[in-house]
Amino acid sequence: MMRKRFEVKLSGDGNLPGLLTKLITTRTKIASLSVVDGVARFQTDRNGLRVIRRNRRHYRLKAEIKVAGIESGSNRIFSSKRFLIACLIPFGASFFLWTVDIESNIPEVVDRIDKKLDKISIVPLKPLASIPDEGEIRRELMLDDPALSWVRFERVGTSLTVIPMLSPPSNDKIEKDGPPSDLVARTGGVITRFELKKGERVGRVHQTVKEGDVLATGILEQGDKTTIVGADGAVYADYWVEYSFSLPKKIDFQLQGEEIVDYTFKLPWDQQDETGRFPWSFVKTDRYMKETAGQFELKKGMEETVLIPLLKNKLLSDSFSKAIILDEKVLHVTFDNDKVSGTILFLINDNIAVKRLIPKETEPIG
Repeated sequence: MMRKRFEVKLSGDGNLPGLLTKLITTRTKIASLSVVDGVARFQTDRNGLRVIRRNRRHYRLKAEIKVAGIESGSNRIFSSKRFLIACLIPFGASFFLWTVDIESNIPEVVDRIDKKLDKISIVPLKPLASIPDEGEIRRELMLDDPALSWVRFERVGTSLTVIPMLSPPSNDKIEKDGPPSDLVARTGGVITRFELKKGERVGRVHQTVKEGDVLATGILEQGDKTTIVGADGAVYADYWVEYSFSLPKKIDFQLQGEEIVDYTFKLPWDQQDETGRFPWSFVKTDRYMKETAGQFELKKGMEETVLIPLLKNKLLSDSFSKAIILDEKVLHVTFDNDKVSGTILFLINDNIAVKRLIPKETEPIG
């Protein structure tokens, strides 16, 4: 076994087979011998070097000698199994979610969000590729939780931070402590259903009512006994709304498209993680929503495809938070040089009940 190896390169127009035969007959130690295009490369020890130096001129050959392994020391390190394992472990770990933090000073909120995250499997060691988008997670967290007004997310590498934002205090007690009232119709329509919390129905389903008609009374009568409890709740009805509009002919728009995810790969020695977290993130993930801006012009023939859907969204966002538009009829639409105006009838289903105080003279005495 050669303790210290030297790499030898023999070249030239001399007698290369003769020198190699000389080395073999003198039992010189040779390893990794290769001959390509009249150039021989092999490894030998110190004794082999002495034989080569004594005979190379006799065989008219050039010899290049260097210590084996000097230039390949780094290669030996990077090709070792331990180094590969050390790289593969954090590389594989960078594709999983490792930490989930909830930033809130209220323990009850932290506990509720933690349970919901666990329910939808947003937990450590979950593959990053299987985590839903932020909008879907936000909907699950805010579902049936009136204390939350919004939820923000901060995602850095393999860490996810959930930041709940609380709603302002509710003023429901002001309405509950008010004087007893009846429920009357704020507009005419055809009743479709009742959702009463208190009181007694006066109208019935499919009944046509007009503005001011009593829908539910807060005065309960049983025999000769009269009790005023007040009416509360909702009464839904179908009714027509005449909606007049005037819009610019050219409308600027901005569309929110699909979520774009960019992945940036980094090697361990390029990491500059100030937090010192482990494992290092081999993959940096940047998420953003693709938005498209532009302008289009309203033209004749767009009433059904563009104009009515546009007015529906505007009508619902302006006045009717829980309304449902069932049908529409175009009365007239006019296209001028720079604007579009007209009137459209919308059939709406919404809560038409409003409270009206019960007159004091109807209250029982004593």
